[in-house]
Amino acid sequence: MPFATVYPLVSTRSLARPFTYDVPESVAKGAVVAVRLGRSATRGVVSDVGVEAPPGIVPVAAGKLLDEIPAPLVDLALWLADYYGSTPARAFELVAPRRRSPRGERPSPASRESFGGEPEPSALTPGQQAAVERIVAALDEGVGEHILLDGPTGSGKTEVYLQACATALARGLGTIVLVPEIGLAPQTVGRFRNRFGDQVAILHSSLGDAERRDERDRIARGEARIVVGARSAVFAPMRGVGLIVVDEEHDTAYKQESDPRYDARTVAAKRAALEGAVAVYGSATPRPESWARLRRSSLPARIGAPMPRVGLVDLRREAGYPLSAPLLEALGVLVEDGGRAILMLNRRGVAPAVHCRACGVSRRCTDCDVALTLHADHALHCHHCGRSEQVPRECPECGSVELARIGAGTQRLETELERRMPELERFRLDADVSGRGGAVRDVLERFGSADRAVLVGTQMVAKGHHLPGVALAAVVDADTGLSLPDFRAEERTFQLVTQLAGRSGRDAPGRVLVQTFQPDATPLRHAVNHDVAGFLAGELERREVLGYPPFRHLVSILVAGPEPGAPLAALRELRGRLDADDAVLLGPAPVLRLRGRHRAQLIAKTTQPRALARRASALLAAAARTMRRDGLTAVVDVDPQSL
Repeated sequence: MPFATVYPLVSTRSLARPFTYDVPESVAKGAVVAVRLGRSATRGVVSDVGVEAPPGIVPVAAGKLLDEIPAPLVDLALWLADYYGSTPARAFELVAPRRRSPRGERPSPASRESFGGEPEPSALTPGQQAAVERIVAALDEGVGEHILLDGPTGSGKTEVYLQACATALARGLGTIVLVPEIGLAPQTVGRFRNRFGDQVAILHSSLGDAERRDERDRIARGEARIVVGARSAVFAPMRGVGLIVVDEEHDTAYKQESDPRYDARTVAAKRAALEGAVAVYGSATPRPESWARLRRSSLPARIGAPMPRVGLVDLRREAGYPLSAPLLEALGVLVEDGGRAILMLNRRGVAPAVHCRACGVSRRCTDCDVALTLHADHALHCHHCGRSEQVPRECPECGSVELARIGAGTQRLETELERRMPELERFRLDADVSGRGGAVRDVLERFGSADRAVLVGTQMVAKGHHLPGVALAAVVDADTGLSLPDFRAEERTFQLVTQLAGRSGRDAPGRVLVQTFQPDATPLRHAVNHDVAGFLAGELERREVLGYPPFRHLVSILVAGPEPGAPLAALRELRGRLDADDAVLLGPAPVLRLRGRHRAQLIAKTTQPRALARRASALLAAAARTMRRDGLTAVVDVDPQSL
């Protein structure tokens, strides 16, 4: 029997290395086998065969074959573990999840979770034709190409994806289509199923275990050559991948916030390189990183309608927040003439804070350094830890009954619309609503069929939904993200406003209103003119001076503990021993307390993120016993999307 290198799927970092086992000659790279590790039985992934045993070691025999994954996924998992400072076992769990035994036949969830699609157009625009030809040429080269497909909303990016996918299928190659959130999957699945039928599979975390297993089996058997899903779909067990589409590539939801903290956009690029596939990144508002690094194919204009007029409402000169007079006037036109509006306010609840007018104290979460948000259930909720309490009748600090509700959230906006515009049917889409199964699809379908209606929501209403008959889109408060202490704050504000503007006027004349106290802010000035290139040019110039991505990578090291001083002390010691000549180190500095734990953060700007993360992880592992004694936990995050 030949020997094979096998990675046991165990979480213990001290065992995060390969072992040598005897395997049958039929076993190849990518096999998932049962193995013994000491007294324990577990699964293991074969990463190499035909190896020699280490000196003095007599390998034991591996057990039965449990599953198989394509060989490129083995290399992808090992790269992911190394780049993001995770363990091979945790990375392999992404590409080779535990497989449950099948229990009968089920229909594909893709048929259930899909909207209707549009017919194929009779002809492509010149921009679309050029983009398709470029992708096809890259497919035929088979060397792993990365292309940015940019253009305003409604310029036909999805049709380019569909045409490229058809070409890949004709060449015997498969396609993976990534969307940033599960709520966007039904629309994309519907478009691809309309064109390619049962060849389309869907993968995301909201599917049941049996449905996920069935879809993975269809993909592995080659029955489904197109996979649509959220970030985890990048690990689909498809053989012969020719095309990977990353739609709405600017969206931060592609970043996983638990170990392994991978970015699906970066993983897609790596998988494309391993498979010789083409990766296409599409967005109306690309990231500065993509704009600077990728070859571009541009769709210059919206198809069938001009971009809507965008007007700024200066809230310094308008009363009536959250519904200013210009916004009420625009809504009144819908009451008279019919039509639909989307109003975005990127805060949930009734009010983001309850404040005492007498002593100035706001009600805050006792476990987190954040204000409690008032919701329609007359309770105050923490959006971080989930803690809630009833609204007090009087201030617990001074006894005053003068408690004021500060600001507005989506629930208050919905109430204000009911009071001021009762003729308009109201729908709300935020995290309080979307958590219910099928809620996103239900809300969007009912809104799309209404005659006079308003859809109120957080940023999810600005994402890639194609909603017919939207005559008005409004950003109720464009300033909510501008004041965040994050170098991406202006980028995200520009993206949010521009993306929402793109929901209006796609099949009829449209109008966009942006309410703000900062009408001269850089992202708003560019968004008013739909000036993507101008905004990105200025943003890249600023980032180059400051050494932010794409000119340097970021690595965040976050330590949390029960006492306020311990995380800072641990990071100061780590900084002193990090030996990072290439890096610019910022901090450590305290960050807000969450779930009762005090936190501190050290940020590194570096051109060698893997080496720095590896060094930091090794130092933290060496101090693991002391950190456990002190109740400290540490997270190393490569390319973090929020600071």
